[in-house]
Amino acid sequence: MIRGRAWKYGDNVNTDVLFPGKYTYTAKGRDEIASHALEDLDPAFASSVRDGDVIVGGRNFGCGSSREQAATCLVYNGVGAVIAESFARIFYRNAINNGLLAIVCPEAAQAIQQQEMVSVDLERMVIECESGCFRFPALSETVQEILEAGGLIEQVRRRLASID
Repeated sequence: MIRGRAWKYGDNVNTDVLFPGKYTYTAKGRDEIASHALEDLDPAFASSVRDGDVIVGGRNFGCGSSREQAATCLVYNGVGAVIAESFARIFYRNAINNGLLAIVCPEAAQAIQQQEMVSVDLERMVIECESGCFRFPALSETVQEILEAGGLIEQVRRRLASID
């Protein structure tokens, strides 16, 4: 179960807004990368987000370049999930590969309000907020395995270790 406050943003939140490109090759380490998350869109985000909080986006969340830090800066800040009406394909893949749950649920994304408490129940595939409960499609077995491992690299390490 994931439970946290909602940080709600609109349509077409791009990777440069999630993690400014000017830091792509200079930001080193988890803390520094985390500190730049959403700084141009929501300067209070990085200093106020708490473990388990949830990002809520509109359509085409994560559009733009294939900047891995757009996902990792959220992971490093403890974001429990991103719920959106839709995701840019590359961001969705980067999120999953880095252990960040990305859920397509247009009804929930529209209903959730800024700073309200949101719960995500992965066993029942339900998002709960003040407006009600919203079902989302089951995650594939592969996606579940990657998320449970904490990302694709860790999942591959586990698989390789089991071969020995």
